[in-house]
Amino acid sequence: MTIPTEPIGSIPRSPELLEAFTARAKGLLTDAELAKHQEAAAHETLARLEQTGSPVLVDGEQAKPSFATYPVAGLDNLSPDGAVIPFADGHTRRLPRLTAGPFRYRVQAQSFQATARRHTDKPVKQAVIAPSALSLLYPETPLDGYSREDFLRDLADEAEADIRGCLDAGAHAVQLDFTEGRLSLKLDPSGGVLDDFVALNNEVLGRFSDAERARIGIHTCPGGDQDSTHSLDIDYAELLPRLFRLNAGAFYLQMAGETDPERVLAVVAATRPPAARVFVGVIDPISRAVETAEEVRDRVLLAARHIPVEHLGTCDDCGFSPFADDTSTSRDLAFAKISARVEGTALAAEALGV
Repeated sequence: MTIPTEPIGSIPRSPELLEAFTARAKGLLTDAELAKHQEAAAHETLARLEQTGSPVLVDGEQAKPSFATYPVAGLDNLSPDGAVIPFADGHTRRLPRLTAGPFRYRVQAQSFQATARRHTDKPVKQAVIAPSALSLLYPETPLDGYSREDFLRDLADEAEADIRGCLDAGAHAVQLDFTEGRLSLKLDPSGGVLDDFVALNNEVLGRFSDAERARIGIHTCPGGDQDSTHSLDIDYAELLPRLFRLNAGAFYLQMAGETDPERVLAVVAATRPPAARVFVGVIDPISRAVETAEEVRDRVLLAARHIPVEHLGTCDDCGFSPFADDTSTSRDLAFAKISARVEGTALAAEALGV
């Protein structure tokens, strides 16, 4: 036995890919030409992850405009003036708003999985957006002829197909990105919105078998964009008991960026599902400093005081560039941090005798 370690998802896009995005926006490239640049960037990302010694790879979300909106990019029944997500440094991100039904995904994540499989025979994990995040696309004023209940039924069907497609395509694991969980407590401290999010996600997770759910995990963090977060000020103790009601086989928890990780780990120990594996974040993507392998080792050893080692894993706190235009972190810095995670996790496993 060893301690598994996995990336979360996004890697900063290559300069060549960013130039290609700009050229496509100006009409200087076709979609097919852009797709070639995206596949080349995914290939390079997979190769560099292999060089770090990472036992599980990701495509770095090189072909996604963002971790949240990849399924709906290009739909003609969306308006850009949807829900606003404020970050601590003052900048915002805005989701699109649905203008008419029915709701359908235009892109499914299995397409990214298929691209990755062409370039590696190593285990490849696929990140997908949780249906709870996309539930925010429905406007406050009901749409004529398309109720919120109709939308949620369609959304659940589309989310199930997105996850199932990745599993069927051979994904090592499928990770639901659930960053809106912590944010919901900032918007609604009563927890009612969070309870609705958990219920919707569990509606989708309940459609999978126990064996399939063992390959499905939930990622939570306080957001990460342009070196800022949207909900780091929300106490994990308010989130975790509800988060752990999600019927998933693994949980990926931001931890390195917490000011008092041991207190949070105590909450994890008291509330986690006994059979689930908990991947603790040992790398802070927002920090400019590259963690040493010894720092990572010590973070793992601290977590092992609260989580049985057979249920413990490590990860990065969140993706390094969840939005394609976020250039606050370089690719070289991201890969250096990932190398430290891999090496430090191995040192911890050696120290624990596993």
